Formats: sequence, structure tokens, C-alpha cells
Amino acid sequence: MQMELFQENNKESSIAEYYSPNAEIVFSQGDSYEILSHCPSEFAQLIITSPPYNLGKEYEVQTKLDRYLEKLESVLEEIIRVLAPEGSLCWQVGNYVSKGEVFPLDMYFYPLFVRKGLHLRNRIIWTFEHGLHCSKRFSGRYETLLWFTKSDTYKFHLDPVRVPSKYPGKTHFKPGAKYGLPSGNPLGKNPSDVWKLMEKEWETGLWNIPNVKANHPEKTIHPCQFPIELVERCVLALTDEGDWVLDPFSGVGSALLAAVKHKRRAMGCEQEKSYVEEATKRMNLLLSGNLPYRPLGKPVYQPTGREKVSQVPIAWLKEGEK
Repeated sequence: MQMELFQENNKESSIAEYYSPNAEIVFSQGDSYEILSHCPSEFAQLIITSPPYNLGKEYEVQTKLDRYLEKLESVLEEIIRVLAPEGSLCWQVGNYVSKGEVFPLDMYFYPLFVRKGLHLRNRIIWTFEHGLHCSKRFSGRYETLLWFTKSDTYKFHLDPVRVPSKYPGKTHFKPGAKYGLPSGNPLGKNPSDVWKLMEKEWETGLWNIPNVKANHPEKTIHPCQFPIELVERCVLALTDEGDWVLDPFSGVGSALLAAVKHKRRAMGCEQEKSYVEEATKRMNLLLSGNLPYRPLGKPVYQPTGREKVSQVPIAWLKEGEK
């Protein structure tokens, strides 16, 4: 199915190289600071990204981590400048581990953004079930998304991301005019800041979204790409149709795909030419309805026990269990 908002531009030429108020999709190759410095102030309603963690692989100890943050300082100024007054910044980071010691990157970025005048609305946990296994600590299975706003007035649409109530039949129990009437919202409840996303049921508050590994339908050449599903929730809750969504470190374009899929305008900045080419290919596949994609809210696969890989190996069984 072709995207309705972009039907007239459903071809490669619809993807512009530079920002224009008339553009709908922009893929800019080059340095984020240089690209954003030529963009108008306050044009982006949502900026969502995962910053590069390995700028020269310099943050193996505390002092080098400080230098890493300093390198990002100039582009952060531009990011905040182009963010709309009622806009949101979603900054997704994980933990950096050096010699067995964990450095939670959200703890380093939080004071930096607060000093720049942003307001933290939620610290959202994204959990996934697969990753590297550890032997000297518990295996890491989550990353953090910090949702900041530029002001105390901001867009937030709860209804598109409500989850079904666990007890929809609950009623008001205190005597009064509402006694006996349903006490919940017919559209569902607020999903909280720790979300588990399942088909038609985001109800436990835990963002359980598979990370993009080898068997994921969205897997590309990028070593640590966003799942599109992760961005869609932010797009639906924090923007309206036609708003600009910006990813200043866009990689292979997952955030831009999520934006366009829901009829938003999208702009990305990326230095690696091969990633821009891959993002362009994926966008054209989306516009033609042929993009390999894990649908929003699809349940995480649970083994039935019949699969060989989910069964205990015979070699592990004790003599009486074989």
C-alpha cells in the first residue's frame, strides 16, 4: 500500500538533499552541525535520535567521556535551536561498558540538557530479550529514552497510545452522582513510562520491542539501528500529521521511515554515504509498499517448546531424566 500523504511524490526524486519548507522527505549527507546550521530555527516538532557512542572510541574512562560530550556540544546547540517551542526531543542511549564497569549514558546527558533549558517529561525504558551474554555481571537488556520538551507547553496526544484497561468494568464506589458508573476511560488507560508493547495491548508499561538482530525483518548494514516500532510511539504521541520529525544522526533512516509511515515530514542527517544510500532504498520501498517491516505492536515471539532450539539438550539431562 502506498503512503497517501506522499502518493504524488512516490519516487526517488521526492527525497530532497537539503531542507526546504516545501520538502516532505530530506536525507542530508554530511556533518550534522553544518547541515542544521543552514536550517531555520524552530522548524522541527520532534527530534528523535540515538547519538553516536563511539566518536573515536574515546570515552573508555571518565575524562575521555567528558571529551566525547564536549564534541557533541556544538551540534546540541543547533538541535535545540531548530526544535519548535512546543516540540519534543527524544534522546535514546544505552550503557557504555569498559573493563566490566557500566557507564549509564543517560545520567551524563541529563544534566547537560537541563543546563540548556530543556525539561525532562519521562525517562522511558526500552527492553529487549536478546543481546550479548555477560559472565561477570547480569546481561544488559535495556536502553533508555529521555523525553525532553523545550517549554512547559508541548504537544502530547495520549489517545493514540492508550492501552486497554486491565479492569474495564471498575466503577466508582464512593457515594455520589457517579456511584456505580464506569471509573475508567473507554479508550483505555495511560501506558506509563515503562512500556511493554504487544498486539492491541500495551498494558504493562514496558517497551518490550525486539532489537534489530540478524533475523529481524528490518536488518540492514547498520550495526545498531533503531527498530521502526520504537519511534512510532513517539511520533504518534508527540506530533501531528504534517509536522517535521528530525533525526540528526539518522543512520539507515528508521526514524524517518516511522515519521513518513504516519504522514509526517521527515529529515535526517548522516555522514556515512552507504547509510544514506541504504536509507534512500528503504524509503522508496516504504513508499511503494514493499519495505520489510515488523508491524507496530506485533507480539514478541514466544517459543512453544516444540522447537529444537527451545528444548533442553540431551547432554544436559541427568541420567534419570533422559
